[in-house]
Amino acid sequence: MKTNIKFVVWFKEVCKKDVSLVGGKGANLGELTNAGMPVPPGFIITSDAYISFLKRTQIADKIQAKLDMIDPNDSKKLQDVAEDIKELISNAPMPSDIMEEIKAAYRTMGEGLVAVRSSATAEDLPEASFAGQQRTYLNVQGQDEVVRAVQGCWASLFEPRAIFYREEQGFDHLKVGIAVPVQRMVQATMAGVVFTTEPVSNDSNKIAIEAAYGLGEAVVSGELSPDFYIVDKTELDIKDKRISRQEWQLVRNPHPGEGEDDYNIKEQIPEAKQTVQKLTDAEILNIANLAKRIEEVYQFPQDIEWAKDGTEFYIVQARPITTLHTKQSDAAPLNGKVILTGLAASPGAGSGRVRMVHHPSEIDMVAQGDILVAEMTTPDFVPAMKRAASIATDRGGRTCHAAIVSRELGIPCVVGTGSATKILKDGQLITVDGSEGKIYEGEVIKAKATGPAVHKDRIKTNTKLYVNLAHPDLAERVASRDVDGVGLLRAEFMVADIGEHPRYMLSQGRAHEFTDKLACGLETFARAFNPRPVVYRTTDFKTNEYRNLKGGDAYEGEEENPMLGYRGCCRYVLERDIFKLEIEAIKKVRENYQNLWIMIPFVRTVTGMLTVKNLLEEEGLFHSNTFKLWMMAEIPSNVILLDKFISEAGIDGISIGSNDLTQLILGVDRDNPQLAAQFDERDEAVLWALENLVVTAKNNGITSSVCGQAPSDYPDLTAKLVQWGITSISVNPDMIELTREIIAEAEKKLSVPQR
Repeated sequence: MKTNIKFVVWFKEVCKKDVSLVGGKGANLGELTNAGMPVPPGFIITSDAYISFLKRTQIADKIQAKLDMIDPNDSKKLQDVAEDIKELISNAPMPSDIMEEIKAAYRTMGEGLVAVRSSATAEDLPEASFAGQQRTYLNVQGQDEVVRAVQGCWASLFEPRAIFYREEQGFDHLKVGIAVPVQRMVQATMAGVVFTTEPVSNDSNKIAIEAAYGLGEAVVSGELSPDFYIVDKTELDIKDKRISRQEWQLVRNPHPGEGEDDYNIKEQIPEAKQTVQKLTDAEILNIANLAKRIEEVYQFPQDIEWAKDGTEFYIVQARPITTLHTKQSDAAPLNGKVILTGLAASPGAGSGRVRMVHHPSEIDMVAQGDILVAEMTTPDFVPAMKRAASIATDRGGRTCHAAIVSRELGIPCVVGTGSATKILKDGQLITVDGSEGKIYEGEVIKAKATGPAVHKDRIKTNTKLYVNLAHPDLAERVASRDVDGVGLLRAEFMVADIGEHPRYMLSQGRAHEFTDKLACGLETFARAFNPRPVVYRTTDFKTNEYRNLKGGDAYEGEEENPMLGYRGCCRYVLERDIFKLEIEAIKKVRENYQNLWIMIPFVRTVTGMLTVKNLLEEEGLFHSNTFKLWMMAEIPSNVILLDKFISEAGIDGISIGSNDLTQLILGVDRDNPQLAAQFDERDEAVLWALENLVVTAKNNGITSSVCGQAPSDYPDLTAKLVQWGITSISVNPDMIELTREIIAEAEKKLSVPQR
């Protein structure tokens, strides 16, 4: 039996050995305080207080009864049970002695603004497993408000994703404790994260710093893109800077309501300040030096959250970097025990802990550097994919969603394993080799190899080289490379970030929100590439993908084969009100950037294309030197009737979607790994269709492009396209330099004059 139970302890009273009492976060705050680091003062409501609360309110049995009802794979039931349990905890009366200790400690701190955070205490679970699962409350003020926030943190131990994780691991929910640090609030004018080992290259001699205006929660959550600085750890020299545009910041709400989510608001940043370097060089080195000292305390690489108030810097959190992994070139093979094989979908190798995601509602469990394992990904998985070190799926081919997005993001990916979700275990350490299609047990180090040659002088070609993009965060980086524009801008990342079905938003009178958010994403690309063209493929979500958006299940039917269902052009014709929201976003961006063009996907008939063109003209989008209307050529009818599409529908150009075109010509499901060998863009029938499209477009005086996967995979096909007279080729970012070389070589053989 424990004696002298403490409900509240101060930071200075604990250290890193006290995890069972104050959780990992609380233990680290105590360790840093005692090491003399600039940690804002505070206290911790211990795990003993939480356990005592459960016993004395007699709600433990009620919680267990609720937990006995769940099936962790039934996300709706899991959500309902989680809400019931959280309500039980939040509404239970706080024992008076615990409440008084919390209030007394808060009064001792001066009753000012505080941050109330969760700190999980289960010693046998890796810290990363809890990252982001429990609640944090910023800018809390008042004794009753602090007590309410503490109960909110306790309740968040039963968030659906946390319950799911413990169910999968076989842990007893009621034996996992939680502590709650209460810390003086830093009114950050700037905040961010610092890694004492560069987490992508695994370079222990580099310190990586992220910085943004306002409260750091927006950086940690991934809501905005911070500045990024690299510092040499030994010399403390700044080696690299990447300045990001920041249009808003998270700040304290000066007029909070009664809701717990009203403490903070988003505030617009003046235009002149949005692209300014957030930290001065001296401040960057100040933070780097502080991070170096913290690493010396722990003797292990650290992930540290910092905040700046006035001229002072504070450390508000530190934890070990649990996701260090290897991510290197593909030239050297890996050596280790192969536990699964599949299709090589995106090159590179990444090691980390498996995070099993059975449904889009569970993506929050995927932390930075985890391995995302799923049956198949959809646009709903995008936020988790951005955080993943690599990806493995049961199903899919090299043109499936997981493969395409992984290549764009530069994340190693293996698809079509058949049984990744059955064989791999949550939390298991594995290495995914996306170059060879193999998954290894444990962390397997890949020998360093020489990467592709980078030309100092840009190669000039007559055939334009475009890039396929979808993620706004990549726009400026890719725009700085040797590309002539964006040949395929996909909507999925932007719509996934909006997160709600457009008709659902329309029904609530919030149509303008959908338009404004989409316009914001589109403008990021148009601005970065201006004056180079950005060809935007209007939304081509399928019914199953739309249904997964908030409110979508009320508007989307069930289709046995969504790939061949209600998508693309026909949706615009039948749902003009929704399509007009998208048109308004395009028009809004074109007020400032005339380089944004439109491409219509999955056009089955000439009549359908003509109807959409007339609709665009009714809305004020007419053919001109600065506005072009393209059509995706991805259906056999596009090949057979291209002359009619050009003469009757009046399109300005086509872009060949080789993925769907190959699928529909050969009758092969592109996402079926058993048919992977049959899916070949170099099949005789497919090559005939490709040549026919390029030559017909050329003979009719319109431009032709290709944006499918084929040119990225097959250099010989790229050469053929150039020979046939294609106007442009659009590839994934990782293939830019190589494809430019292939185009130049093909043009040289044809004696094509270089521009």
